[in-house]
Amino acid sequence: MVNLGTEIDQVRQWIAAAGRVVALTGAGISTDSGIPDFRGPQGVWTRNPLAEKLSNIHYYMSDPEVRKASWQARMDHTAWSARPNAGHLALAALEQRGKLHALITQNIDELHQLAGNSPERVIEVHGTMRKVVCMSCGMTAPMQKALERVRAGEDDPACRDCGGILKSATISFGQQLVPEVIDRALRVAGEAEVFLSVGTSLQVYPIAGAVPAAKAVGARIVIINAEPTPFDDIADAVFNDSISMVLPRLCDAA
Repeated sequence: MVNLGTEIDQVRQWIAAAGRVVALTGAGISTDSGIPDFRGPQGVWTRNPLAEKLSNIHYYMSDPEVRKASWQARMDHTAWSARPNAGHLALAALEQRGKLHALITQNIDELHQLAGNSPERVIEVHGTMRKVVCMSCGMTAPMQKALERVRAGEDDPACRDCGGILKSATISFGQQLVPEVIDRALRVAGEAEVFLSVGTSLQVYPIAGAVPAAKAVGARIVIINAEPTPFDDIADAVFNDSISMVLPRLCDAA
């Protein structure tokens, strides 16, 4: 068995020698900030199966009661009080060192930007919960403005421009991913010299395809996740340890 410290030192050498590091992050990087994942043992859907319905676009658009419950869930979301943890800060430090080529994230919490990553380097595959969008006219606005209306008594606020249904600017189940965003994510993966997969099960496509895309161009693949992933066998290093502990050491930010 390879010593953890030895393996960390090896990855640090790969990063030091690389000109382009690309990171892919999932819900696991935000759990240490107090934001639960969806499918894990303490996940949102594991503990409350009805919560999954709130994330389905068909229920959301057709059922006012689902929308009302969704607005209440948004108001109470742990992300509003969450702060970036050591894992987020490590990736921000990697960018400050001039190493981070791009940061692909499946998360909607914007903790990467709050940690200091440049918005132009962050590719949000599933959108952001910090904005609201009208499903009719496409108007966008800060989420907090809509939440202020809910706190004032509107249980299902409508678009003030056209009267359409408002929703968080995230990709719900049943919604199409944005092709340009996916294309950009897979393109930057194919430009990586070191590819860090952090806190994601790598089971959801097409974004899981970023790992083989990076491998195909000779990138070193480093996976940090609590559970095994389908790509562990092609990875150059795998850490089933705490992200907040391992990632800062890998990024030389500890």
